[in-house]
Amino acid sequence: MHMADALVSPAVGGIMYACSAAVAAYSVRKIKLEADPLKVPVMGVMGAFVFAAQMINFSIPGTGSSGHLCGGMLLTALLEPYASFLTLLSVLLIQCLLFADGGLLALGANVWNMAFYGCIIAFFCVWKPVMKNGLSKGKVVAASIIGSVLSLQLGSFSVTLQTLASGNSELPFSVFLGVMQPIHLAIGLVEGLITAAVLIFIYEARPELLQAPQTEGRKNRFSLKKVVIILGIVAVLTGGVLSHFASSSPDGLEWSIEKTSGQEELEAEGDIYERAQSVQEKTSFLPDYAFKDSDTSAGTSFSGIFGALAVVLVCAGVCLLVKWIQKRNSKA
Repeated sequence: MHMADALVSPAVGGIMYACSAAVAAYSVRKIKLEADPLKVPVMGVMGAFVFAAQMINFSIPGTGSSGHLCGGMLLTALLEPYASFLTLLSVLLIQCLLFADGGLLALGANVWNMAFYGCIIAFFCVWKPVMKNGLSKGKVVAASIIGSVLSLQLGSFSVTLQTLASGNSELPFSVFLGVMQPIHLAIGLVEGLITAAVLIFIYEARPELLQAPQTEGRKNRFSLKKVVIILGIVAVLTGGVLSHFASSSPDGLEWSIEKTSGQEELEAEGDIYERAQSVQEKTSFLPDYAFKDSDTSAGTSFSGIFGALAVVLVCAGVCLLVKWIQKRNSKA
């Protein structure tokens, strides 16, 4: 659901930057890293996992479309809403700047559509109410599916509103909405099942990592170090190996644009679009997750592993920044 710059006007792009920045600033204030030392390593490894998982598009049978994990529901179940929002923001930032995945002008919209709904809304509207009276395997599965579907439905609806507000005449609102919602319902269901599978592993291995009142009698079977190592290995294998088997079909947003406008992608003209594209051309040394001017498959593997490591470093940087800001505020 990574929007390209051509889908948003400069005004809408600016408003969405302001909205996403406000949520990020609030998250920095609310996140409690000192009180939960487990959060820092989990942020890094889960950010890497989500980055790698987003490289794998899965086919939606009978549609000619595909989808990929957004990861908001998965992150928020493990990290709580504010740490998960900052983690997914880090993933989207790396994707935009290093891989030209999603437009730079549209980055604020992409953060809002995926991280705000997937991390903040899904936690407070689904995960927290479902887990109110304690964990169970059935609750984990139900919350994973409901939360994933809800966040993708809200995100896809938000995309249509943003294109409408941008005055995009090639994407009539009612028609665009009519194709966006059903395809992202299907994608949300698949994401929910993937999310449930990962969270069930956590539930069985180390239930204390899940953001929910702990059920009496459940014990941690694996150490935190072992869980982090397992998830790290899975992230590397996913980005470095499994990414080669991703579906080549257009994702839900691209498919919806083609169905609505008859074009595979839209073009936008203007100085601000050219500047944004120029910046991305300079920063993205692995555009579309491949080596520049090369068709070798090694570029995909390198992108998956390098990108996952980059996310870990950015998440670590975010944690250091949060600690510095909170320490400074406590002295003020």
